[in-house]
This record gives sequence, structure tokens and C-alpha cells, in this order.
Amino acid sequence: MGLSSFVNRDKAPASPDVSTQRPAFVLSGLTGAAIAAVCWLGMGDRALAQTAAPPNPVLKIGIVQRFGDEPQDVLTLQPAEGDRLSLRFKTDDGQDQTVTTAAPVRVGVVMEPLPEPKVVEKVVLGNHRSFESAEDQANQWRSRGIEVELAQPRQWQVWAKRDTYETPLVRRLLLKNLQAQGARTAFIDRQVQRQVPRAVLEVEGNRLMRDEVEILSSYSRVFVTEGELPPNAARNANVPNRRLYGGSLRLQPNAYGNYTLVNYVPTETYLRGVVPHEIGPSAPPTAVQAQAILARTYALRNLRRFAIDGYELCADTQCQVYKGLTGAVESADRAIAATRGQVLTYRNELIDALYSSTTGGITAPFADVWNGQNRPYLRAVVDSVEGVWDLANRPLSDELNLRAFLNLRQGFNEAGWDSFRWRKESTLENIAEGLRRYLQSQRHPFANLTRVESVQVVERSPAGRVQKLLIQSDRGPITLEKDEILRALYAPTSTLFYLEPVYAQVPIPQNAPSSSAPEDGETGVEANLSPSVSKPSPVATEPDAAETAPIKAAKPAEEATGNSLEAQNRVPTMTVLKGYTFVGGGLGHAVGMSQTGSYRLGRLGWSAARILSFYYPGAQLVTLNENIVFWRDPLN
Repeated sequence: MGLSSFVNRDKAPASPDVSTQRPAFVLSGLTGAAIAAVCWLGMGDRALAQTAAPPNPVLKIGIVQRFGDEPQDVLTLQPAEGDRLSLRFKTDDGQDQTVTTAAPVRVGVVMEPLPEPKVVEKVVLGNHRSFESAEDQANQWRSRGIEVELAQPRQWQVWAKRDTYETPLVRRLLLKNLQAQGARTAFIDRQVQRQVPRAVLEVEGNRLMRDEVEILSSYSRVFVTEGELPPNAARNANVPNRRLYGGSLRLQPNAYGNYTLVNYVPTETYLRGVVPHEIGPSAPPTAVQAQAILARTYALRNLRRFAIDGYELCADTQCQVYKGLTGAVESADRAIAATRGQVLTYRNELIDALYSSTTGGITAPFADVWNGQNRPYLRAVVDSVEGVWDLANRPLSDELNLRAFLNLRQGFNEAGWDSFRWRKESTLENIAEGLRRYLQSQRHPFANLTRVESVQVVERSPAGRVQKLLIQSDRGPITLEKDEILRALYAPTSTLFYLEPVYAQVPIPQNAPSSSAPEDGETGVEANLSPSVSKPSPVATEPDAAETAPIKAAKPAEEATGNSLEAQNRVPTMTVLKGYTFVGGGLGHAVGMSQTGSYRLGRLGWSAARILSFYYPGAQLVTLNENIVFWRDPLN
């Protein structure tokens, strides 16, 4: 979610069969005396009173999520200077064993042949770009009595729970029943395995083959290098792909047949590896404090995300960017310490603390971007302190208002950032290529399309976000909704955009009439165009006239310029649609705080509490305590 990344601050719950409202271990041992005084957002810089140190729960972060996916995958583990690594594991007879070393430990994989091929099947109920939309679909299946679990083999998927639907017959009966009820996205994923990866640890010349290994050190510091460690590399050397992690590590199997390296790390130490990479090194102090509070809230609310794999959070933009202690900076450390234990709540539950790089001038309500219920504290907020736009009287669902809004460049908190306003052109061929890949991942019946003919915005929210995009293809109409638009199309970096058609002049095919309309749609100009050239289809709404303009046949040369020799030799041309320019603003989903916008608010002297109250109206700033619910299952 950092400023340099497309914040998929898109998050959501883990396996939907988890019904606990908060992990029992998080606040164990605390009493009511630990409850902190509540500070309402917007009440200034009043200090938060607290009677005891807030809890510091240990998190489980998947720092290398699918290790062993490739046979050449290698990790190198190394203790800090003067320290030793302890490797703990079970022996073949179930006894605990520990191996201690000061030398680097190489972790690789060998592909172990199976005695006979193994068929691995699962019922996939849906593919999604974000965890939020995947969780919403999972909840819909659960409400219909289907047991499900959330997975992320690459993209987010909803699976029928494997332990429940464990035989081929049961899986096929389930799929047949779902399809009879109109389910279009469900399919059986079937893979035949002939070999499986096995983890191999090399310790001082000895090989250790174990699927689960705990890695600890006396200093609670471990270097991890993705790849081979250069010979004689010093611990303080700048080695590419090497990071220092606090806490301990665990190598463990995941749901996809390979391994995950998990970092067990206290929350406040975890934040040292998140905050500087998310907000950037030059942010004002109060903006960094706001980021620390959000990162802490987000992490603790989302502990269910990777339940299927036995850990809680990832280390990239599908969660929060986390790089361990590598890159930790003093300014972020001060902000983390100053806000220790502080979180945002709404009705005593941690808020969905989403944030993104750049909103484009207006934040998005939750349901503008993902499927699911809106959050009262995630509203459309014009990202300006200068009153540059009256959203109540000029809603951005109106196309003319939206265009006027995106033509404004001054007066917003994000003004001056490159991602605030953008124009990106995409040819019909590029649109077709991205759309085809997306539809293939969805097992869509139109996945073999060869040509895109037109693109139209057919629904837009009052905050300006595209809700439905209609694409006419040679196979038929295709509708993309909300953040799936960004997954299918390369050009836009947010869903706050409008379209400008791009035309080109091309020679009229010799066997096509130069001006008269085709009869019965069979012999006209369009019938002779190459697959990459087509005209826009008519729309049901009232778009810009330019977006629905048909191909225009040029007048013959002699009509235009007389009977000169030059005119007679001129090749007649016609105007055809070649693609679209996406004109928009923002980078990311735009839900919650704008990181670039917080820079300006911080420089205006706003406190962290005031910044957060601006982006999350109605939320409360409190210190973590035993009465706070981390997350409520919406079905319970």
C-alpha cells in the first residue's frame, strides 16, 4: 500500500468458517484496569491516558509465501554478528530435536517423485482481484449453506471447503447442483501431481529434510536472503534481496503444495518494517503517526486473512508492505512509539483501516470498489480543505460533473503529485489482450474473443467511481464491475476515469463503397475492416457524442479537391476507432486515507487525530484493550 505501489489495501477475512470475534491470545492476562481513555477524533492533540502498557500481540507474517514453487528456489538464513541460529523440528519418531549453528543455513527444495501420480482437485467458486470481494462472495455462499475457505494460490479464490467436499463424487454433485442454480463462476480445478517439492536445509555440510522447522536466535534477529548468499558476505554488507527480521521464523507447508516462510513478530516490531515503506521517508511527523495507527489497526483486524495456510498476513500490497527491520528509520520509529497501542474503532470494533496512495481528489466508499456492505466511516470525502467541490449539489455520477472535476488540478491535498491526474492511451488490441487474460482466469465463455469493438461507462457512483464498464466484443457484450476493471485493463490506475475515443485515418478497402451505407449490414465499410478496427456500438445511456460516433467514410478525393492529378492519385481514407484514452485521477482503490493527501495535512500542522478524523468520520481513536472486538463475522 506504499506510495510507490498500487495499494491493494484490499483486504478481508480468512477462512469464513472461523467464527471467533478476536483471537484469544491477543489480550490474554489483561484486566479492566488496562482500558485506556477514549479520545474522539477531531478533539485536538489531547494525550491518551492509559493505566498500563498496551498489549503487543505476536503476528504471523508470510514473508516468502510460495517457496518451492520453482525447483531452483533458494533461501539463506543467517544469524546476526555474534549470535547463533537454533533449528527446532520433529524427528521421524516424533521426538523434539534442536540443531544450533553460527553458520549460514541454506534452504532449498528437491522434487521428490511420487510412487504413482496423484490427482488433486478442488471446487473453485470464484476468482477475485481483492480479498474484500472474495470474502463477500464467500459470505454469500455461506448464507446458502455451502462451506467455504479463502485461498490465494496467486489471485484470491473462494474454494468449497476441501475437508467437507473431499471425494470426487461429492465435488461433482456440488458443482452440478450449483450450476443448476445458475452459478457461472464455479469450476473444478484438477491437477495431476507426479512429484512434490521437499524442503532441504543444509547446515554446516549436513542435509536436513523436514517440512516444518522453527528458526530462532538469541538476539531475535535473523537475516533472510532470497537466493544464494555471496561468498564471505559480511552481515553488515549490502547484499541484494537480504533483509533482517525481528522475532523468529518458521518454515511450514501451505495449501498449494509448497512452503511459506513465516515471521513470528510482535506488533510494534512489525510496524517498524511497515510504516516507512508505506508512507515514505519525507512525510511530516503527524502523517507518519496517522500511518502507524492505521497500520496497527489494519493488521489486528485482518488476522484471519491466511487461515487456510496457517499464518495471518502477507508482506506485500495484498496486505501491507513489510520488509522487516531492513529500512527501519528513526522518524517512523518515533511515530510508532508515540502512538504505541493506538487503534481506530467504530462501535468498539476495529475499523477496516483501508488506505491508498492517491485518491484523485475524492475518497471512495467501500462498496464503490468492492462487493459487500458499506462501512459508515468509509465515506466519499472530497480530499481538499479549500472547498473546491460541492459533492452534494454536483454528484460525480453525472458525466459532465465528473469531467469538470477531473479537469481541476489545484486546491486539492494531492495537487502536484504525478498520480493525482493522468492520461493513458490504450489500443483496442491492448484492451482485448488484457480482457482475454482476465476472462480466461474466470473461465468465462467469451474468453476466446479476438476483437474489442467499443468500451462504454454505463454506471458511475456519486463519488465518480466506475461501477460498470460495458465492452462490446466479437463474441458479445461483457460487463466489468468495480475493481475487476483494474484487473482486466492495463491502462487505468484507478476507477476514477472517463473515456475519450481515439480515431485514425485508414485507407478505404477497394471493394468497399466510399460513402453509401451498407445494405443489411453485409457489404459496408465495417464488413471489410481488419479484426483490429471496428466502430463503437450504440449505448443505452447518453454518453458523450464522440464516444458513439460511427466510422466516417471520407469523400472521394475528386469531390474534395477537384479533378487535379494530385487529387486523382490521392487514396481515399476513412475514420476508424483505434482505442481509447483513459483520463482519470488517483492510484489505488482510494478508500480511506490518502497517503499523499496526508502529507499536505501534516504540513498544515494537523495532528494525527485530526488527519484520521478527516478521512474516517465517526471513528474513535483509542488504546488497544481487552474490550475491543478485532473483527465481527457479518453472518453471526
